Amino acid sequence: MVDQPLTSRGAATYKRILEVATQEFAEHGIAGARIERIVAAARTNKAQLYAYFGSKEGLFDAIFFGSLERIVNVVPIDATDLADWAVRLYDEYLRRPDLIRLATWARLERRPTGHLVDDPKRLDDGKLRAIADAQTAGLVREGDPFDLMAMVIAMSMAWSPVSNVYAATVQEPPELHEQRRALLRESVRRAMTAG
Repeated sequence: MVDQPLTSRGAATYKRILEVATQEFAEHGIAGARIERIVAAARTNKAQLYAYFGSKEGLFDAIFFGSLERIVNVVPIDATDLADWAVRLYDEYLRRPDLIRLATWARLERRPTGHLVDDPKRLDDGKLRAIADAQTAGLVREGDPFDLMAMVIAMSMAWSPVSNVYAATVQEPPELHEQRRALLRESVRRAMTAG
């Protein structure tokens, strides 16, 4: 398995595979995704895909862990304002519904219980430290930092593509999104503020 293609042409193929496979896995899950569809849409072949990723599971892992890193980097936590963080997560789910779908498929097909990923790959140490620091400063309510983080994330997903009630889209009226943001912001603020 190659970590990165060595040529510009290889890098372009690698990028096309990731883009196409992201949509394939988001739509069909791990079991339902088809390598044949991915290589056809990415204008490559199975040998190239397997040279880069080793297997279908290796390809999913590359996409899934990349999506976790994207959420961490694009939506960094501000533990002094968890309500704003929740709203920014809501917005990211609107922009990239495929990211939350990938996490859901990983939950359904790989890790039905416990943490979604193994400890070394969780990427939440910084978030947990930030929440603990905000608790020490008297800004965030008492409780296990992980549980508080999980609750804020769950609240931010209330209208996400994996909602059991209603999945929002970017095509909905902006004022509807503003109403949801205001409700989410106020709900998280009330639930997470110390005192």
